[in-house]
Amino acid sequence: MHTMPNSHVYAVIMAGGSAKALWPAARRKHPAQCLELFRLDTMFSLTVRRIASLVPPERIIVISSREGRECIIAAGTDISPENIIAEPSARNTAPCIALATAHIKKRDPDAVTVVLPSDHDVRDVESFIKILEIGIRIAAEKKGLITIGLTPAYPETEYGYIQSAGHSEEMPPEDGEHGYTLFRVKTFAEKPDYATAVQFLESRDFFWNSGVFIWHIDAICREFERSMPELYKDLLTIHEHLGTDTEDEVIEDVYSWIHPVSIDHGIMEKADPVYMLAGDFGWSDLVSWDEVARISASHENPEDTCELDVMRVESSGVFLRKPQGKLVCMVGVNDLIVVDTGDVLLICNKGDTCKVSAIVDLLRREKREEFL
Repeated sequence: MHTMPNSHVYAVIMAGGSAKALWPAARRKHPAQCLELFRLDTMFSLTVRRIASLVPPERIIVISSREGRECIIAAGTDISPENIIAEPSARNTAPCIALATAHIKKRDPDAVTVVLPSDHDVRDVESFIKILEIGIRIAAEKKGLITIGLTPAYPETEYGYIQSAGHSEEMPPEDGEHGYTLFRVKTFAEKPDYATAVQFLESRDFFWNSGVFIWHIDAICREFERSMPELYKDLLTIHEHLGTDTEDEVIEDVYSWIHPVSIDHGIMEKADPVYMLAGDFGWSDLVSWDEVARISASHENPEDTCELDVMRVESSGVFLRKPQGKLVCMVGVNDLIVVDTGDVLLICNKGDTCKVSAIVDLLRREKREEFL
């Protein structure tokens, strides 16, 4: 199989997502990827560290929100501030990726790009990097779109899913001692209800959607032109003005009219060919405090201060995040999520943290901007 020269590999880290899911710890100016949830480092810094073995800092492009850009810069990675690009406003993942594509195409018209979120947890980094290396080779050879799926461990209702169309081909032995299988993708499914998630799990042809993509720059531009022609025109307009005095004005203008669309709905569901590599690398999308609580035990750290100054009497199953130095006493309480940020105290039952966004919406309606 053709090997893609490393000098043509770029990474796009999407770091402009909503702060709703992990509120009140995540805020507009301090988004989820800037939280130190595990291993005493921010999720963004861990993401950069993972991809650094494949892509040097000068070829990592970060797309952030305007409010969150300073937080990203302050993370202290080796990525130049010039590579941390702020969207004028959030427009979901398709415009985010189009903006990054315009920048990369300007630098390298033969680039292969790895696109990944900034706030996911990956425990087996070696396996994760291995599957990305395979995806890069496939993208360079086939000029198709590649996505990474994961065999579901349980019926999760907060993840998107990918349905495979059956085995496409076996990967060569060089791709791992156990080998990897490349699937053709049949369809993408939005977050299901519980009964549907159970059906997905039992069918064995549905995989969790990791939100990680790999493609040649020509392939993604072709699909933008075919499936989202208006956004493709905007991409070309931005591309033309990059590095000029009108760059900021043009991007601002373009973002004033483009509509929010996810890359799954706008491109991946319509593209052809789309391939999926199924991986198993201890992945979690931190979509809620329930998910953070579920995986926190596997990231126990003796220096973690959240469990210091905590007293429990006949209490169990309580996930607690609190300021250092605050004493918390629990009596007769079970299965709660408690997040104390000093100015906000969130308390909810485990299993209900997907509803935290309703509190954020309520605060917006009441214009309580100081808590957002």
